[in-house]
Amino acid sequence: MARGPADARRWRVYVTRGVHVKASVSTTSVSARDGFEWWTHMVGDLVMPVSVTSTHADRFRGTATSIPLGDTDIFGFTFSPMSARRAVGHIRRGDPEQYFLFLVHGSPIGIDQRRNTSLLTAGDIALFDSSHPLSCEFQDEGRLPRVTLLRIPRSALPLSQDRTDRLLGTALPAHTVPGTLLASYLTELRSQAERCEPAELRRLGGIALDLTAALLASASDSTLALPAETRREVLLAQIGAFIDRNLADPDLGPAGIAAHHHISVRALHQLFRSQPETVAATVRRRRLERCRADLADSRLRDRPIGPLAARWGFLLPAEFSRAFRAAYGVTPTEFRHGAAARPPRSAPRHK
Repeated sequence: MARGPADARRWRVYVTRGVHVKASVSTTSVSARDGFEWWTHMVGDLVMPVSVTSTHADRFRGTATSIPLGDTDIFGFTFSPMSARRAVGHIRRGDPEQYFLFLVHGSPIGIDQRRNTSLLTAGDIALFDSSHPLSCEFQDEGRLPRVTLLRIPRSALPLSQDRTDRLLGTALPAHTVPGTLLASYLTELRSQAERCEPAELRRLGGIALDLTAALLASASDSTLALPAETRREVLLAQIGAFIDRNLADPDLGPAGIAAHHHISVRALHQLFRSQPETVAATVRRRRLERCRADLADSRLRDRPIGPLAARWGFLLPAEFSRAFRAAYGVTPTEFRHGAAARPPRSAPRHK
């Protein structure tokens, strides 16, 4: 029987500019009787060697996706209930010295590492590594276990190993700002990866590492130990999430954004100097993107354009029409009725 990723023919690969940006595979690519054994080898090759058992071995189902992000990788797994063990023998045979961040979506997962035991449910986040014995129980509660996994080289985290290792096997604060940002970021990154350029994926991987470091620092009370660059990237992510949540507010602007994040307007503008556009341009572009999506939605076809624009902070129809035409090359009405001579382009980024 062919083994996991070594058999590239079984993987569906997404390519951008000749570079692999995402791959997916399923137990449906092998016979039913070979599915569980194949899955065990695949997990060992893709993540790290473990011993796996399952009461569903004779009818095991599983799918996996793999997205390379430069120094890190993100994986998505959906599979039948199973148990996984990494013992001292596995570690002695080879230790890649990597951390793995779990984001749970489906049935509960029990994890035990370094005498820390946690039961994780949907929305929870936890950390484990390849260097200590590990036990994971992927439970059966009427739906398949489903997880997002971020692979992190030990050397890629700016926190001390001692501080980080104390968190192994524990449920991290998923509902704090760093936890919420990281969870939504990883979920969106998984769904949009095939649309990204390879260089963009590497940059997005760096942001994933920064958000992970921020969550771990928050959990270990060591935020000040983070490098200034990491804190800056996390603050930018927090500001971006705040903007998205408040696009409907017509008064959303630099002053309110700065006040919410306890920084001065000047500091906010300095923060955005490294970005492709100013903070005001970011707000305008994201509003236009929401308006464009509404105008393309057939369910909203009978809604007047003015109220649709007002939903996203454009209170003056003439101002909205000018901004939309400047961004997309057609008026809102032309876009809605498909009268443009060519497909509208994406909203450009302006300074």
